[in-house]
Amino acid sequence: MKQLFILFLVVCIARTGNSAIHAQNDSDIRIAKLQYEGGGDWYSNPTSVPNLIDYIRTNTNIQLDPEEYLVKPAGTQLFQYPYVYMTGHGNVIFTDEEVQNLRLYMTSGGFLHIDDNFGMDKYVRREMKKIFPELDFQELDWEHPIYHQLYDFAKGLPKIHEHDNKPPQGFGILYENRLVCFYTYECDLGDGWEDAKVHNDPPEIRESALKMGANIVIYALNH
Repeated sequence: MKQLFILFLVVCIARTGNSAIHAQNDSDIRIAKLQYEGGGDWYSNPTSVPNLIDYIRTNTNIQLDPEEYLVKPAGTQLFQYPYVYMTGHGNVIFTDEEVQNLRLYMTSGGFLHIDDNFGMDKYVRREMKKIFPELDFQELDWEHPIYHQLYDFAKGLPKIHEHDNKPPQGFGILYENRLVCFYTYECDLGDGWEDAKVHNDPPEIRESALKMGANIVIYALNH
């Protein structure tokens, strides 16, 4: 995370010539949702991230900023957030500038969590291949540390919602042996983070989604 913030300072100074940038305190860590183009509904599940932030603030000693921020794939603002969440249904398109910026973000300490809300898979894989043409998504085994941070998920991702009657899978892009992008597929964590009245899931399902979400954020902040 320190590496990411140092890079943020360097990029901002280089692009704006302004060195008067205020550092975030450890007690004011910001996380954001990615606002992408292509037609997919990046804005879906509007209560998800705020509820996840509240859960982490309540159940851990991590002091997150209580606000959910929105960030676009291009520009220096991306580098303010050690964890960026991406969700939706349908198409995603990154421009050449966005591809370069997202690669720089992830290879410099940033962490992208893509949560398929159903219908994103072929678009996500296509666009991530633009960012990392030399790498492929790898399915993470259940022993991976992301499943065993504060909460233990001995069988990997929890299943929150059914779509195609497939098991949930967690895929990762590893750059120089570091997990820089985690892709939760056939899982729908974001649906489980939403307000209880939205999907009317049993409390234990919502709790498992929030616990796994906390694990992912904790992992992103510490790796």
